[in-house]
Amino acid sequence: MVVAISASDQAREKKYKPLVVRAPDGVTLAAQEWGNPAGSEILFIHGFSQASLSWQRQVESDLAKEFRLVTYDLRGHGNSDKPLEPEKYKESKAWADEVQAIINAANFKRPVLVGWSYGGHVIADYLRIHSAAGLAGLNYVDAVTKSDPSFYGDGLKVQPLMSSEDLAINIAATRIFLRNCFEKQPSQNDFETMLAFNMMVPPKVRANMGGRTLSMDETLKALDLPVLVTHGATDRLALVAAARHTAAIIPAAKLSVYDRVGHAPFWEDTSRFNAELSAFVRSANKTN
Repeated sequence: MVVAISASDQAREKKYKPLVVRAPDGVTLAAQEWGNPAGSEILFIHGFSQASLSWQRQVESDLAKEFRLVTYDLRGHGNSDKPLEPEKYKESKAWADEVQAIINAANFKRPVLVGWSYGGHVIADYLRIHSAAGLAGLNYVDAVTKSDPSFYGDGLKVQPLMSSEDLAINIAATRIFLRNCFEKQPSQNDFETMLAFNMMVPPKVRANMGGRTLSMDETLKALDLPVLVTHGATDRLALVAAARHTAAIIPAAKLSVYDRVGHAPFWEDTSRFNAELSAFVRSANKTN
């Protein structure tokens, strides 16, 4: 049986402008620019072991008619470089400078940063090194801002096995991890795509990303910009208590909890997520 690539997949490349970005430490990053060149700016930062493709339901939606969107593959992920040296992943500056390099390459003026899961840690790195001065707003999506054991769920127990050099063990662990990311499970085709890009992350990269502690309370208390905290009520990786903590710490932050949704509200309840993000970006740009 011959399986053809769909017309929509073949046309996908025409919808975005590729950006090849070099971070200050020499890591080359694969980025994509979508949407309205004159629109307000949104930079999407994906999670651990994921890829820019995680945001497909955003960049191929009506968001692209109104806003200028940029997605990218974190270092070690997707089509970006995958150095194996631990120091490329352990220091806040490397992650912060990576985000700044994307902002510079896109010529963004005042973007809203949307950080999913580990992407929230990357936002923390950015705030530490570069501050919030050049941002219009922040959207934390099922992210943790403090390394408190009570904020983490049992869905993460399989994560250490995702760093196994035994390929069969690694694949099996990654499959479980991906299933744990969703309350409403993706279709078979979507799951296969997700598993494929998750497996592009080398085991050593996954291992190098572990063990970084996070404590952002004092920084968040001092934030003076709009913040939206989005979280799935049935998230088994980052518990909703983490979102409530973040929203309580940040002055005037808005908390949006999605019932019967897991770790990926932007995928599981796309229409609500996109509508709330649209309203937030409009409001953030009026505020600034």
